[in-house]
Amino acid sequence: MPRRSILTDRQRAALFDLPTDDASMLRHYTLADDDLEIIHARRRPHNRFGFALQLCALRYPGRLLAPGEVIPLPVTRFLAAQLGIKPDDLAGYAAREETRHEHLAILREIYGYKMFTGRGARDLKTWLEDTAETTRSNEDLARRFVEQCRASQTILPGITVIERLCADALVAAERRVDARIAGRLNDDMRTRLDALLTDGAGGAVTRFVWLRQFEIGRNSADMNRLLDRLEYLQTLELAGAFWLTCLLTGLRACAGRASDTSRVI
Repeated sequence: MPRRSILTDRQRAALFDLPTDDASMLRHYTLADDDLEIIHARRRPHNRFGFALQLCALRYPGRLLAPGEVIPLPVTRFLAAQLGIKPDDLAGYAAREETRHEHLAILREIYGYKMFTGRGARDLKTWLEDTAETTRSNEDLARRFVEQCRASQTILPGITVIERLCADALVAAERRVDARIAGRLNDDMRTRLDALLTDGAGGAVTRFVWLRQFEIGRNSADMNRLLDRLEYLQTLELAGAFWLTCLLTGLRACAGRASDTSRVI
Protein backbone atom coordinates (compact mmCIF):
# COMPACT_ATOMS: atom_id res chain seq x y z
CA MET A 1 0.00 0.00 0.00
CA PRO A 2 1.47 3.42 -0.94
CA ARG A 3 2.40 5.78 1.84
CA ARG A 4 -0.16 8.44 2.76
CA SER A 5 1.67 11.40 4.25
CA ILE A 6 -0.42 13.76 6.37
CA LEU A 7 2.31 15.26 8.57
CA THR A 8 5.22 17.58 7.95
CA ASP A 9 8.75 16.70 9.05
CA ARG A 10 8.41 19.08 12.00
CA GLN A 11 5.16 17.44 13.09
CA ARG A 12 6.66 13.96 12.84
CA ALA A 13 9.64 15.06 14.91
CA ALA A 14 7.36 16.52 17.59
CA LEU A 15 5.54 13.19 17.92
CA PHE A 16 8.43 10.73 17.57
CA ASP A 17 11.75 12.33 18.54
CA LEU A 18 13.28 11.75 21.97
CA PRO A 19 12.94 14.92 24.07
CA THR A 20 16.10 16.91 24.69
CA ASP A 21 14.91 19.89 26.75
CA ASP A 22 15.44 19.77 30.51
CA ALA A 23 11.76 20.06 31.44
CA SER A 24 10.69 17.12 29.24
CA MET A 25 13.58 14.91 30.32
CA LEU A 26 12.86 15.62 33.99
CA ARG A 27 9.21 14.74 33.45
CA HIS A 28 9.61 11.61 31.33
CA TYR A 29 13.11 10.28 31.96
CA THR A 30 13.55 10.59 35.72
CA LEU A 31 14.02 7.04 36.96
CA ALA A 32 12.34 5.88 40.17
CA ASP A 33 14.06 3.72 42.77
CA ASP A 34 12.17 0.67 41.49
CA ASP A 35 13.37 1.41 37.96
CA LEU A 36 16.99 1.69 39.11
CA GLU A 37 16.77 -1.61 40.97
CA ILE A 38 15.56 -3.37 37.83
CA ILE A 39 18.13 -1.62 35.64
CA HIS A 40 21.07 -2.45 37.93
CA ALA A 41 20.20 -6.13 37.66
CA ARG A 42 22.06 -5.94 34.34
CA ARG A 43 25.71 -6.70 34.99
CA ARG A 44 27.53 -4.58 32.44
CA PRO A 45 27.35 -0.77 32.23
CA HIS A 46 26.42 -0.68 28.54
CA ASN A 47 23.57 -3.13 29.10
CA ARG A 48 22.29 -1.08 32.05
CA PHE A 49 22.46 2.00 29.87
CA GLY A 50 20.67 0.40 26.93
CA PHE A 51 18.00 -1.14 29.15
CA ALA A 52 17.28 2.25 30.76
CA LEU A 53 17.21 3.95 27.39
CA GLN A 54 14.69 1.48 26.00
CA LEU A 55 12.51 1.99 29.07
CA CYS A 56 12.58 5.77 28.62
CA ALA A 57 11.76 5.55 24.90
CA LEU A 58 8.77 3.31 25.70
CA ARG A 59 7.52 5.86 28.20
CA TYR A 60 8.04 8.80 25.87
CA PRO A 61 7.48 9.19 23.01
CA GLY A 62 6.17 5.62 23.38
CA ARG A 63 8.05 3.83 20.63
CA LEU A 64 10.81 1.31 20.05
CA LEU A 65 14.34 2.47 19.39
CA ALA A 66 15.42 1.93 15.82
CA PRO A 67 18.53 -0.18 15.16
CA GLY A 68 21.50 2.16 14.84
CA GLU A 69 19.48 5.18 15.99
CA VAL A 70 21.62 8.12 17.07
CA ILE A 71 20.71 9.07 20.63
CA PRO A 72 20.85 12.82 21.38
CA LEU A 73 23.72 13.75 23.69
CA PRO A 74 21.47 15.50 26.27
CA VAL A 75 19.56 12.23 26.73
CA THR A 76 22.68 10.12 27.23
CA ARG A 77 24.12 12.61 29.71
CA PHE A 78 20.84 12.82 31.65
CA LEU A 79 20.56 9.03 31.98
CA ALA A 80 24.26 8.49 32.66
CA ALA A 81 24.10 10.89 35.60
CA GLN A 82 21.26 8.87 37.15
CA LEU A 83 22.92 5.52 36.52
CA GLY A 84 26.34 6.58 37.75
CA ILE A 85 28.09 5.61 34.52
CA LYS A 86 29.71 7.47 31.62
CA PRO A 87 27.75 8.60 28.54
CA ASP A 88 30.27 6.72 26.38
CA ASP A 89 29.20 3.42 27.96
CA LEU A 90 26.20 3.33 25.65
CA ALA A 91 28.46 2.66 22.68
CA GLY A 92 28.76 -1.05 23.45
CA TYR A 93 25.05 -1.69 23.81
CA ALA A 94 23.31 -4.30 21.65
CA ALA A 95 26.44 -5.56 19.97
CA ARG A 96 24.25 -8.65 19.89
CA GLU A 97 20.86 -7.92 18.33
CA GLU A 98 19.39 -10.57 20.61
CA THR A 99 20.27 -8.46 23.65
CA ARG A 100 17.99 -5.65 22.60
CA HIS A 101 15.12 -8.06 21.95
CA GLU A 102 15.69 -9.82 25.27
CA HIS A 103 15.60 -6.49 27.10
CA LEU A 104 12.42 -5.50 25.29
CA ALA A 105 10.73 -8.75 26.31
CA ILE A 106 11.72 -8.14 29.95
CA LEU A 107 10.46 -4.54 29.82
CA ARG A 108 7.13 -5.64 28.38
CA GLU A 109 6.73 -8.32 31.05
CA ILE A 110 7.62 -6.03 33.96
CA TYR A 111 5.94 -2.80 32.86
CA GLY A 112 3.01 -4.13 30.83
CA TYR A 113 3.79 -2.61 27.44
CA LYS A 114 2.11 -4.30 24.48
CA MET A 115 2.63 -4.27 20.75
CA PHE A 116 0.18 -2.72 18.29
CA THR A 117 -1.43 -6.01 17.34
CA GLY A 118 -4.52 -8.11 17.95
CA ARG A 119 -7.55 -6.86 19.83
CA GLY A 120 -5.70 -3.87 21.25
CA ALA A 121 -4.91 -2.61 17.75
CA ARG A 122 -8.51 -3.18 16.65
CA ASP A 123 -9.82 -1.22 19.63
CA LEU A 124 -7.45 1.65 18.87
CA LYS A 125 -8.51 1.68 15.22
CA THR A 126 -12.16 1.87 16.27
CA TRP A 127 -11.33 4.68 18.66
CA LEU A 128 -9.45 6.47 15.87
CA GLU A 129 -12.38 6.23 13.46
CA ASP A 130 -14.76 7.70 16.05
CA THR A 131 -12.34 10.47 17.01
CA ALA A 132 -11.73 11.49 13.38
CA GLU A 133 -15.18 13.10 13.19
CA THR A 134 -14.29 15.68 15.85
CA THR A 135 -10.65 16.30 14.99
CA ARG A 136 -9.48 19.72 13.88
CA SER A 137 -6.56 18.76 11.63
CA ASN A 138 -4.36 15.90 10.45
CA GLU A 139 -1.82 16.74 13.14
CA ASP A 140 -4.51 16.89 15.83
CA LEU A 141 -5.75 13.40 14.97
CA ALA A 142 -2.24 11.92 14.86
CA ARG A 143 -1.39 13.56 18.19
CA ARG A 144 -4.57 12.21 19.81
CA PHE A 145 -3.81 8.74 18.51
CA VAL A 146 -0.26 8.84 19.89
CA GLU A 147 -1.55 10.03 23.27
CA GLN A 148 -4.16 7.25 23.31
CA CYS A 149 -1.46 4.65 22.61
CA ARG A 150 0.65 6.02 25.45
CA ALA A 151 -2.31 5.97 27.82
CA SER A 152 -2.99 2.31 27.01
CA GLN A 153 0.74 1.41 27.11
CA THR A 154 0.60 0.33 23.49
CA ILE A 155 3.94 0.68 21.74
CA LEU A 156 3.56 3.06 18.83
CA PRO A 157 3.61 1.53 15.35
CA GLY A 158 5.81 3.15 12.72
CA ILE A 159 5.08 6.71 11.66
CA THR A 160 4.05 5.55 8.18
CA VAL A 161 1.49 3.21 9.75
CA ILE A 162 0.12 6.01 11.95
CA GLU A 163 -0.18 8.37 8.98
CA ARG A 164 -2.00 5.76 6.91
CA LEU A 165 -4.38 4.89 9.75
CA CYS A 166 -5.17 8.56 10.36
CA ALA A 167 -5.65 9.30 6.67
CA ASP A 168 -8.03 6.34 6.28
CA ALA A 169 -9.94 7.34 9.42
CA LEU A 170 -10.34 10.91 8.16
CA VAL A 171 -11.65 9.76 4.77
CA ALA A 172 -14.10 7.34 6.43
CA ALA A 173 -15.29 10.04 8.84
CA GLU A 174 -15.85 12.49 5.98
CA ARG A 175 -17.90 9.91 4.11
CA ARG A 176 -20.04 9.20 7.19
CA VAL A 177 -20.70 12.90 7.71
CA ASP A 178 -21.56 13.31 4.02
CA ALA A 179 -23.93 10.34 4.23
CA ARG A 180 -25.70 11.80 7.28
CA ILE A 181 -26.12 15.15 5.54
CA ALA A 182 -27.42 13.51 2.36
CA GLY A 183 -29.80 11.37 4.40
CA ARG A 184 -31.54 14.48 5.76
CA LEU A 185 -32.30 15.91 2.32
CA ASN A 186 -35.74 15.42 0.77
CA ASP A 187 -36.23 14.55 -2.90
CA ASP A 188 -36.92 18.15 -3.90
CA MET A 189 -33.73 19.40 -2.27
CA ARG A 190 -31.68 16.65 -3.89
CA THR A 191 -33.05 17.60 -7.29
CA ARG A 192 -32.12 21.24 -6.78
CA LEU A 193 -28.63 20.35 -5.55
CA ASP A 194 -28.08 17.98 -8.48
CA ALA A 195 -28.96 20.87 -10.80
CA LEU A 196 -25.94 22.78 -9.49
CA LEU A 197 -23.76 20.37 -11.44
CA THR A 198 -25.45 21.08 -14.77
CA ASP A 199 -26.84 24.63 -14.61
CA GLY A 200 -24.47 27.16 -16.14
CA ALA A 201 -23.36 30.37 -14.44
CA GLY A 202 -21.80 32.00 -17.48
CA GLY A 203 -19.24 30.54 -19.85
CA ALA A 204 -18.24 26.95 -19.08
CA VAL A 205 -18.67 27.36 -15.31
CA THR A 206 -21.45 25.46 -13.55
CA ARG A 207 -23.39 26.86 -10.61
CA PHE A 208 -21.54 24.47 -8.31
CA VAL A 209 -18.12 25.77 -9.37
CA TRP A 210 -19.38 29.36 -9.26
CA LEU A 211 -20.58 28.97 -5.67
CA ARG A 212 -17.20 27.62 -4.62
CA GLN A 213 -15.32 30.49 -6.27
CA PHE A 214 -15.54 33.06 -3.50
CA GLU A 215 -12.97 34.97 -1.49
CA ILE A 216 -13.27 37.46 1.34
CA GLY A 217 -12.45 40.31 -1.04
CA ARG A 218 -11.34 43.88 -0.46
CA ASN A 219 -13.94 46.22 -1.96
CA SER A 220 -17.62 46.77 -2.78
CA ALA A 221 -17.39 44.82 -6.05
CA ASP A 222 -16.20 41.77 -4.13
CA MET A 223 -19.05 42.29 -1.67
CA ASN A 224 -21.57 42.35 -4.48
CA ARG A 225 -20.22 39.09 -5.87
CA LEU A 226 -20.63 37.50 -2.45
CA LEU A 227 -24.17 38.87 -2.20
CA ASP A 228 -25.03 37.29 -5.56
CA ARG A 229 -23.98 33.91 -4.23
CA LEU A 230 -25.82 34.48 -0.95
CA GLU A 231 -29.04 35.32 -2.78
CA TYR A 232 -28.73 32.20 -4.90
CA LEU A 233 -28.18 30.00 -1.85
CA GLN A 234 -31.24 31.52 -0.20
CA THR A 235 -33.35 30.38 -3.15
CA LEU A 236 -32.18 26.84 -2.38
CA GLU A 237 -33.31 27.22 1.25
CA LEU A 238 -29.91 26.22 2.59
CA ALA A 239 -29.98 28.54 5.59
CA GLY A 240 -27.87 26.16 7.67
CA ALA A 241 -25.38 25.23 4.97
CA PHE A 242 -21.64 25.50 5.43
CA TRP A 243 -21.35 27.65 2.29
CA LEU A 244 -23.80 30.16 3.69
CA THR A 245 -21.79 30.47 6.87
CA CYS A 246 -18.61 31.04 4.87
CA LEU A 247 -20.30 33.65 2.71
CA LEU A 248 -21.66 35.55 5.70
CA THR A 249 -18.18 35.52 7.27
CA GLY A 250 -16.73 36.81 4.03
CA LEU A 251 -19.35 39.52 3.79
CA ARG A 252 -18.60 40.77 7.29
CA ALA A 253 -14.89 40.89 6.60
CA CYS A 254 -15.42 42.49 3.22
CA ALA A 255 -17.76 45.07 4.71
CA GLY A 256 -15.13 46.01 7.25
CA ARG A 257 -12.49 46.48 4.58
CA ALA A 258 -14.86 48.42 2.33
CA SER A 259 -15.76 50.81 5.16
CA ASP A 260 -12.08 51.31 5.92
CA THR A 261 -11.46 52.10 2.26
CA SER A 262 -14.34 54.60 2.13
CA ARG A 263 -12.95 56.47 5.11
CA VAL A 264 -9.54 56.71 3.47
CA ILE A 265 -11.06 58.00 0.27
